[in-house]
Amino acid sequence: MGKVTLIAAAGENNELGKDKDLVWHLPDDFKRFKKLTTGHYIIMGRKTFETFPQLLPNRTHVIITRKDDYNPEGTIVVNSLEKALEAAKDDPQPFVIGGGEIYKLSLDKADAIELTRVHGSFDADTHFPDFDEKNWKLVAKEEHPADERHKYAFTYLTYERVK
Repeated sequence: MGKVTLIAAAGENNELGKDKDLVWHLPDDFKRFKKLTTGHYIIMGRKTFETFPQLLPNRTHVIITRKDDYNPEGTIVVNSLEKALEAAKDDPQPFVIGGGEIYKLSLDKADAIELTRVHGSFDADTHFPDFDEKNWKLVAKEEHPADERHKYAFTYLTYERVK
């Protein structure tokens, strides 16, 4: 199994989104997400997948769902996190990309977290799980101020699990 990495953008109170959408638009964070995940397996829940207008290019989509008849073209569909990780076993760094329930299920299996902390409080119905920072080491931090393209300041945080 490769290095399982959770990748998310979350507000100060771990907000992820509302009504199946993000509550902010951060072009540089989208670029970073693309750069990090391109060429890898991306593991997600069905609801997250259904927010995409199309398949994300140059990534293998693994969807976790309880729906037996769900099988979008060009994807791998499984019914558990364990089967998703098995499907991605040959990837040196599969990424878990959401949503809230899938992050919660994946936290104990993760080796790293790529978290974009969006500096603000937001009305949300989906949240990133709380994690005990004593089990994680912050290995990289990059601040990004608000600007004409980014309404909110944010910080890229890279955590690795303490062994």
